[in-house]
Amino acid sequence: MNAYPQLATGALSQFPIVKQRRLRTVVNAVADGTSIKLADPSGATVGWQLHYANLSETELAALQQFYTSMEGTLHSFTFLDPAANLLAWSEALISAVWQVAPFLNLSGGVADPMGGNNAWQLANSGAAAQTLTQTLNAPTTYTYCFSVYAFSSQPVTIRLQLGSNSAQAALNSRWSRIQIAGSGSATASSVEFGIELPAGATVTLFGPQVEAQLAPSSYKTGTTGGVYSNARFRDDAFTLTSTDVNRHSATVNILYANSL
Repeated sequence: MNAYPQLATGALSQFPIVKQRRLRTVVNAVADGTSIKLADPSGATVGWQLHYANLSETELAALQQFYTSMEGTLHSFTFLDPAANLLAWSEALISAVWQVAPFLNLSGGVADPMGGNNAWQLANSGAAAQTLTQTLNAPTTYTYCFSVYAFSSQPVTIRLQLGSNSAQAALNSRWSRIQIAGSGSATASSVEFGIELPAGATVTLFGPQVEAQLAPSSYKTGTTGGVYSNARFRDDAFTLTSTDVNRHSATVNILYANSL
């Protein structure tokens, strides 16, 4: 998998990040003077402008080498949106993108810590641990952070999963944001993120979020997800500015088009 490189800090980019989404509408003018307008999903594009400052020689070399290997705008690569929740449908846990174990019962419409009613109650009615997972076709060697808000009316310990890594989290009757950071397996083709409940446990969850960085940022609702497997560089030249020894600046423009 050709994947846009992370920085040495584990982050994918620096601030500021400029993200622009463009939608296209098809307009059909008919003989009586009226018009019919239809959305054209195939014409939608998303673009990012990434600004880098104080890059080390190693970080700059990684960006330059990757740009050269993609031959500028010629080849596509996987890009993880640094301004998005990489998970799809983070507030619709019964969506098909989620894999729900057979004895895990989900109920929506529960009050969440943000003041809405988008949390979910998960109840394990089985005699063994049950999981809720989502798999991303994303670079397995990246550093990720998986976080979620959770509480339980009865003290319980659940497990967070990130690839082959896992971490336990003890819950009580107050909302807390729990997290795990790490990388997937280098031999795998995807990364699985999930939550495991022990037998008989009932837990309320809100806002599962995956980001390509070491620690979680503020929660963002995930809808279509933030993994773009067919992104390209927008420009045919890679320009940089050297400000000091081992200090470099660059601006990178990346484009994703549904039609490509």
